[in-house]
Amino acid sequence: MIYSAFLEKEKGKEELKEELDSLEIQLHRMQSNMKEIAKKSEIISIDQANEEQWVIIYADKGRKHCQVMLHECTKPYRGDWDSAIQAEYRNDSTLHIADIKGVKNKGFGSVLMKHLKEIAREENMQYITGDIVERDFDHVNRLKHFYSKHHFDVKINHQNFSGEIIWNER
Repeated sequence: MIYSAFLEKEKGKEELKEELDSLEIQLHRMQSNMKEIAKKSEIISIDQANEEQWVIIYADKGRKHCQVMLHECTKPYRGDWDSAIQAEYRNDSTLHIADIKGVKNKGFGSVLMKHLKEIAREENMQYITGDIVERDFDHVNRLKHFYSKHHFDVKINHQNFSGEIIWNER
């Protein structure tokens, strides 16, 4: 009995050491990755995704478009993002999501959406909109859940394989 409790305590120490080692690696990569990313893009933030992974959020903004990207710090930056939201400015009050791309089921989309909303607020955008198109219907329920979770109104027309989303800041 005492030996079993001892093993559980030791296992806890080993797990803790592994977590600390992982965080240390991520921190070193984060420093290096931020230097490389900053050469080409505006760094927006660092954040954590679902599995407590540290990620760098960065953006490329133009007059008509905005792309918010994410790179996870478990690996070196080689010029490519891991996930991204591509959007365009429709008018003075609306940012329209064209596409969300990248790694699924790691919380990256949620992190990116949080930062896209912050950009919209900073730029006095009242709405974020988007379309759900036929190619999305193989995962339409997942999309509906995702957008609803982020406080978008979601309208789906299953007969026409179409839909729309809208988020209103006010």
